[in-house]
Amino acid sequence: MRTRVDPAASLLALWLAAATAAWAHSPAESSHAHGASGKAPEQLGRVSFENSCAAAVQPRFERAMALLHSFWWRECEQAFRQVLEHDPDCAVATWGLAAILIGNPFAGGPSAAQIVQAQQAIERGRAIGAKTERERMFIEAVAQYFGGAPERAHAARMQSLADAVEGVARRFPDDDEAQIFAALYRTVTQDPTEQSFASALRAAAVLEAQSRKHPDHPGAAHYLIHSYDYPPIAARGLEAARRYAEIAPSAPHALHMPSHIFTRVGAWQDSVASNLRSARVAEAEGDLEDQLHAMDYLAYAYLQLAQDAAAQRVVEGARHVPRSASPGLGEAYARAAMPARHAIERGAWKEAAQLQVQPTRFAFVDAFTHAARAIGAARSADAAAAQRDADALARIVDALRAARNAYWATEVEVQRLGASAWIAFARGHREAAIDLMRAAADLEDTSEKHGVSPGRLVPARELLGDMLLESGQPAEALAQYERAQVRDPNRFRSLHGAGQAAAQAGRRDRARHHFERLRDMADPGAQRPELEHARRHLASP
Repeated sequence: MRTRVDPAASLLALWLAAATAAWAHSPAESSHAHGASGKAPEQLGRVSFENSCAAAVQPRFERAMALLHSFWWRECEQAFRQVLEHDPDCAVATWGLAAILIGNPFAGGPSAAQIVQAQQAIERGRAIGAKTERERMFIEAVAQYFGGAPERAHAARMQSLADAVEGVARRFPDDDEAQIFAALYRTVTQDPTEQSFASALRAAAVLEAQSRKHPDHPGAAHYLIHSYDYPPIAARGLEAARRYAEIAPSAPHALHMPSHIFTRVGAWQDSVASNLRSARVAEAEGDLEDQLHAMDYLAYAYLQLAQDAAAQRVVEGARHVPRSASPGLGEAYARAAMPARHAIERGAWKEAAQLQVQPTRFAFVDAFTHAARAIGAARSADAAAAQRDADALARIVDALRAARNAYWATEVEVQRLGASAWIAFARGHREAAIDLMRAAADLEDTSEKHGVSPGRLVPARELLGDMLLESGQPAEALAQYERAQVRDPNRFRSLHGAGQAAAQAGRRDRARHHFERLRDMADPGAQRPELEHARRHLASP
């Protein structure tokens, strides 16, 4: 049996207004030996990237590559710059400097200033002159990403990069690093609306072979998690998820990434342990985005366990994390998502309606708060206030469509439809409301959630179950809750809704099944009203 995380022992020691905060140790860290300094020896995994640079810089170069494979951008930049300081003729190091400026390839892409910096690094590499054809091809491959107008979309840039790195892999079929990078970029270009996951699975086949050949390679394990980060195939990523954190425990992202798979399969205790470790290391290293990204996943997991006080402490702690001068997508999303989730997951509708929108440079992030406000207001019987936020969502959809950002336009349209459905429901138009909510759920089913998020605000099909249950249609509500659990397993709201719907529909066995799962999943000391309801039902004859 898996050991439960003790909130009193392992929760974050969060920031207070007049105090300096420190992260509490997670039990999962106790197995790592620490030196006299109190800090564990650096462990980043093993990478061997053949290059023509001076022998003296090879240890630095290998470390830089390991950092790159774990998306530790700041440390990676310093490492590649150190390589160039000690060997100014190491042209391929400029490829590394450019590659890190892409940032997380699964996120939103670089700023205009970063594009210029990358182009300068590429020109520096060209001026130095690569000593081998392979090194020249790597430099020219990353140049494909940074070419074109500054407003060129990240997706188009990624496709150019993926095609170019595929060319390197074909030209050098025995080059394992080329194969691993080609698999990464192939996964990035997986269309979220393509339900066979052909590109991701093709990449996974390459990465599985590379993992067997190089069991301590951080990139092979890391990218396998991304390749399997889809509901129907997520369980295949569990082995890589459990290995990656042990391969590179010094890297915050390596400690966090396993929780992508844990979240997909509903392994909430594993997600808590993973993100406690990640957030602590990220905070110690000053990596704000990794810290907040881990905290977002941590709060989400706590909410599924009904550890609401723990989730609240994470939400409050995030408010004390310093803001970046130009927040990236991970930071911006986490800051918006955590308070919204904390309200919605608990059914605190008035609290959700009063959330404040903190504008960012990502319109779809702002939409997250508008959606929470709209649903909260509508379910608090304030249809007029809800309509104002629904109108804001409509404007964001129009702006995203104009920017040809089809993925996020669809995601926000799902939110708009859901908000409109609950507004109609609040106004007594129940049949129209159910039709709108069903349309939102069907549209959401055509795509997958973005990797920046542990999940949508609330799965639309789960909200459809809520609406049907409140409309006196428990049998249909049960069907919708159970469908929602296929894509988002072990969600607290969905399990309780399914149990409640089954009980009202006279399906005693199904009600008991869902309530038992809820009871066994939640923290034994949790006091959420829905959990008390499930316990009473199970205690009844």
